[in-house]
Amino acid sequence: MKSEIEVLKKQKNAVILAHYYERSEIQEIADFIGDSLALAQIAKDTDADMIVFCGVKFMAETAKILSPKKKVLLPVFDAGCPMADMATKEAVLKKKEELGNPVVVSYVNTNADVKSVSDICCTSANAVNVVQSLKEDKILFVPDKNLGEYVKENVKDKDVYLWDGYCPTHELFSLKELENLKKEHPNARVAVHPESPKAVRDAADFIGSTSGIINYAQNEDADEFIIGTEEGVLFELKRTTTDKQFYIIGKSSICENMKKTKIEDLYNALKLERYEITLDREIMEKAYEPIKRMVEIKRV
Repeated sequence: MKSEIEVLKKQKNAVILAHYYERSEIQEIADFIGDSLALAQIAKDTDADMIVFCGVKFMAETAKILSPKKKVLLPVFDAGCPMADMATKEAVLKKKEELGNPVVVSYVNTNADVKSVSDICCTSANAVNVVQSLKEDKILFVPDKNLGEYVKENVKDKDVYLWDGYCPTHELFSLKELENLKKEHPNARVAVHPESPKAVRDAADFIGSTSGIINYAQNEDADEFIIGTEEGVLFELKRTTTDKQFYIIGKSSICENMKKTKIEDLYNALKLERYEITLDREIMEKAYEPIKRMVEIKRV
């Protein structure tokens, strides 16, 4: 099946993208692996006619927004993001009106309709810099309250209002689990995603995006690391840093939606060209602007 995928990919001039949280066999066969925005940007710059995004819906939507003339496929139709679904266009507009028209900063982990009513997007890598860059002092941060709280802690001169959303996978991390791992591995450095709860973030040596965690582990002078993000990241960590040991908080951390995509789903997506991402033209055009503003802001 993997060899058939390679044949189909060449026949259809397709590029296969896989998020760091995908199954190992999907990451192995992908042309590019990475964070969602970085992958969408990479696909935009390729000469591929077709993008097969092994991830969740909002990621494929972002790829379509950045590459409107390319066919974008999501191998599993119902691979969604619970956190993204916690915010809707209508609810955001209502909250914006209630708060007196603040600037809407939406995490890239939002659906296209929410992006379309946002002033600027952000990633977990540049969220602090995005909010700091705004001349306005009143911010509505959507949808992740943990990342928003992290931003609020680092940007004290602005009023940041938090949406009541969260990543179910990261929300399960507990300080007790982290402390138990630290007892087992007292010399390990702790690197966590800002989607993690505050107690876990406060106990970390490093807080950053998935790619930031990978870079930290690769470059930090330590032999052991406790990781606070989805366990799919271990594929890249073990592939690039074979001389180090990694432990996930709570022993395992699985995003069920990210793990839905299997090799046969990727094969069928290419063969049948199924589950194409289609978006309303107006939504795409409006969603493009906050993404464009976001990519101009420095990542950390």
